Amino acid sequence: MAENKIKLFEEFPPVTTREWEAKIEADLKGKDFEKALVWRTIEGFNVRPYYRQEDLEKVKYLDNVPGAFPYSRGAKTKGNDWYIRQDIKVDDLEAGNKKALSVLQRGVTSLGFIVEGKNTLTLSDLDVLLKDICLEAIELNLICCSNKVENAEVLAQYISNKYGSENNIKASVNIDPIGAMTRNGAFDASLMPKIKSLIEESIGLKGWSLIGVNGKIFRDAGSSIAQELAFALAAGAEYLTQLSEAGLDAKIAAPKIKFNLGVGTNYFMEIAKLRAARFLWAKIVEAYMPGCNADECACAAIMNIHSENTIWNKTVYDPYVNMLRTQTEAMSAALGGTDSMTVIPFNSIYEESTPFSERIARNQQILLKEESHFDKISDPAAGSYYIETLTDSLATAAWNLFVEVQDKGGYVEAFKTGFVQEQVKATSDKLDKNIAIRKDSLLGTNQFPNFTEYMEKELNAEVFQRRQCKASNAVAEPLSTYRGAQAFETLRAATDTFALKNKRPLVFMLPVGKLNMRKARAQFAANFFAVAGFEVKEGKGYDTVEEGIADAKQLGADLVVLCSSDEEYAALAPVAFSQLDREVFVVAGFPECKDELEAKGINNFIHVRSNLLEELKSYQAQLI
Repeated sequence: MAENKIKLFEEFPPVTTREWEAKIEADLKGKDFEKALVWRTIEGFNVRPYYRQEDLEKVKYLDNVPGAFPYSRGAKTKGNDWYIRQDIKVDDLEAGNKKALSVLQRGVTSLGFIVEGKNTLTLSDLDVLLKDICLEAIELNLICCSNKVENAEVLAQYISNKYGSENNIKASVNIDPIGAMTRNGAFDASLMPKIKSLIEESIGLKGWSLIGVNGKIFRDAGSSIAQELAFALAAGAEYLTQLSEAGLDAKIAAPKIKFNLGVGTNYFMEIAKLRAARFLWAKIVEAYMPGCNADECACAAIMNIHSENTIWNKTVYDPYVNMLRTQTEAMSAALGGTDSMTVIPFNSIYEESTPFSERIARNQQILLKEESHFDKISDPAAGSYYIETLTDSLATAAWNLFVEVQDKGGYVEAFKTGFVQEQVKATSDKLDKNIAIRKDSLLGTNQFPNFTEYMEKELNAEVFQRRQCKASNAVAEPLSTYRGAQAFETLRAATDTFALKNKRPLVFMLPVGKLNMRKARAQFAANFFAVAGFEVKEGKGYDTVEEGIADAKQLGADLVVLCSSDEEYAALAPVAFSQLDREVFVVAGFPECKDELEAKGINNFIHVRSNLLEELKSYQAQLI
């Protein structure tokens, strides 16, 4: 019997891009397509509402396959597996070992031991810390002071003694004098010869990463994704330059560098970032190895990436929302092809993590593997017109900034002159403003706060402050890290502290007039003032202003918000204002009669264009 093959969609004629755009323009009813649907990223390039195959014609890396240079599709040829890492703060060696053995039985495949507070470790210390842990089955990471080369030497000796001078144990130490300069402003150039010597001495440790380029600090300081990528690559290139000039071959030095990158909630951009990072790093390494053969280039140019959630978008209030943030971020890192990942516990930004929060953090990654099967397909983002185009755009933006850094003499010189700091600050200022005016939303903080959530205990003041540690021998101003929510949280915490000994300020929404407008504006105003931690109550809806004012006074309102329609404010607002005593009076909206109302002494108006942060600071100053 002849096989009857049916080609799907054969009966539908092809649709050109121009035809699609004509339909979109018709639906926009005269609105400008570019202004209405094309948005510009903070990285400086445009993102369109849709992409087609023709948009990929300019993208040059599409012919590559997973495992092939320059690794835009990843270095993994069989699946997309990654190490699930949990970091353990080590105050006591035996306790640290006990916790490590426990979490290894709960799905963790990578351990990060944080020992920054200790003196130099000894072989005996590592015998205790790593007792009964099979390093052949996991990845080991020693997170020490960025300049503590001695601990790296001890770990290398420990691994060599136990597993032989040549082995494939996956281990890393985050020696990062350039990162230390970024954090404290001081650069210890004397460490580079020590790093070179240690790399040469541990040449047989194939899975050993000695240098940790910490790009996450840029994100935690408010940088854009392109800036994080560009500056991290510039720091990596700086290490290659200095080690090459000291006589160490780049094909030996490059595999000893591990990149620690932050992950935020810009879902598709974060996927694209990891893909662009591998592509650009491969090209950079290739430039340092002009005489190598193809296999040498391919091996040395593989980027080792560890991903960790940035703290910048995490919040103290409504902290369970942090789980949603870290989950989407973990998805981005996994789909982008990270080699290892730490999901931070949802409460770790304001208190010591708990067994519950650590369990949730581990399970977030386990679910991505065991239930969503994110580890099964190499480069799962391949073929997406949007992500492929985004990868190319982000790579271009990051590369252009990387070249600027190189033109200034490399990362160290660019940082000393303040170029890096200026770039990051310009972006963080934009982000801060976007949060202040609610162009960018932090759920539960500047938008849709939990009306019934109050701070139950006083937190360490450092939770609400920028963090900077400037060394006495600093040669440049270091970056300061902070969270985008801190300004709002400081405001709300002040209200909560005041309410511990005083009456919490009460904001009363007085809805009167047209039903649809008064309800919408009452909801807007309640959300607006709850952000500052004020108690909010909405009136039942009134036929007259007098009824509403009577209820407001009976409840002891400190601030009354008139909620009505623009055309009704001219008559209603003066009546309401005249009947108030000490209560602060606010009009919800930006009516045409605003000038007339201001002439009568009504000066407070809230609307979607308000600077929420500055407005709430002003009202808080009047109420507490």
